[in-house]
Amino acid sequence: MDYVIIVAGGKGLRMGSDTPKQFLPVGGLPVLMRTMLRFHEYSPTLNIVLVLPRAQQDYWKSLCWQHQFNLDYQLADGGKTRFHSVQNGLSLISDDADGVVGVHDGVRPFVSVEVISRCYETARKHKAVIPVVPVVETLRHVDQHPQDDGDSSQCSSFLSNRSCTVPRDEYRLVQTPQVFDIQLLKAASRQPWQKGFTDDASVVEAYGHAVTLVEGNRENIKITTPADLFMAEALIRTFNS
Repeated sequence: MDYVIIVAGGKGLRMGSDTPKQFLPVGGLPVLMRTMLRFHEYSPTLNIVLVLPRAQQDYWKSLCWQHQFNLDYQLADGGKTRFHSVQNGLSLISDDADGVVGVHDGVRPFVSVEVISRCYETARKHKAVIPVVPVVETLRHVDQHPQDDGDSSQCSSFLSNRSCTVPRDEYRLVQTPQVFDIQLLKAASRQPWQKGFTDDASVVEAYGHAVTLVEGNRENIKITTPADLFMAEALIRTFNS
């Protein structure tokens, strides 16, 4: 039995809105609903666990009533960090469950069904999978604590920082869903929280398991700023044209 844990704990600060970003409308429907519907499109039998801060749950339920959104899901309380939110979501999955579980950002409504399928099917064999896309812009590394204040022919200085161009073909941008064997992610999530836990893959790697990369889709943007919201509206118009 397979699951997805959809984590939606945003407050909308970078969006400059009093409404949390996952509840903002895109094409007339809240972002979070579009995200959940995409996973239902992938598999109507997929078990959905939604993680929301308790303070946002009544508002979410009112939106569901307003939009007649009747998709089946389980609801878990958000934690103080993403790591703790995922722990709360995992707690709703039986400790002896088989199968794989994805963890997905609630504000990524444009992940393709093909990418979801690729992640889930690959995870059945490799147990830990993340979708990635190539870096297309020039990438620089900024050393904010340089040890050598002397001149360098390879690095440029700006105030107290030094920066160098790095080969972008050696880097990838990470997306979600990040999909794992259920028992592996449960075991990895029992570790004490670390500052370096920036996503679920970093938690599994700290536990000692390698992560497999698969191709993501460029449209799978994370909506966090007004520019992202503008792009999301454009994508909706493109998909509906």
